[in-house]
Amino acid sequence: MNEAAAGLGGLLLQARFIDLILAGVALEACVLLVLRHRTGGGVPPRSVIANLAAGACLLAAMRFALDGGGGPLWAAACLGLALLAHVADLALRWERPAPVAQGRSERA
Repeated sequence: MNEAAAGLGGLLLQARFIDLILAGVALEACVLLVLRHRTGGGVPPRSVIANLAAGACLLAAMRFALDGGGGPLWAAACLGLALLAHVADLALRWERPAPVAQGRSERA
């Protein structure tokens, strides 16, 4: 591995770099929510929040694991929150079958 690749790998594993990524995720959420508010289009707010919360919680878990501050309990808590946000995101995206009209056969 060359020095540039090693330097990038080292940068990605620094807690401060993860803080920068988390700030970018927060900025993305704000931009998407403002666009939705102004235009009425785009991704529904609940979907934006659930999706980005799952990713942010994974990043926070990584940050706690790298930093060592707070111990493994905080990393585990963030992983649990990431799971809850992921399940919420899936529930919001899950397509429900269309109801079958009464009086019609199910065969077409």
